[in-house]
Amino acid sequence: MMGLLAGTKFDRPPHCNRCEKLESECICPPLEPVRTPPGKQTARIAVEKRKHGRMMTVIRGLAEEDNDLPSLLKRLKNACGAGGTITEDGLEIQGTHVDRVRTELQTIGYKVKG
Repeated sequence: MMGLLAGTKFDRPPHCNRCEKLESECICPPLEPVRTPPGKQTARIAVEKRKHGRMMTVIRGLAEEDNDLPSLLKRLKNACGAGGTITEDGLEIQGTHVDRVRTELQTIGYKVKG
């Protein structure tokens, strides 16, 4: 991307904020995202009936910024032996797996309602 002053005498390459080296020479490790611990979050579990009578276990209340949702979904799908997906509302697991999901989330350390 071209900078505002690109091509002029004021054009300066970007520097790292931590080590002050050029970004191309910087060897600083990437910053880890700050996440809220599971014990301070509450997951809400519900079962919803979808089209053609299919049941879905829905997990809501977990913020995407505070959790690694893809790895959490993978762990829950493996525990339930079912498929699932991440939606804007939360996580969805195919079938009625409230007890298994509750047990797995409590094992990780989440507070659970529903």
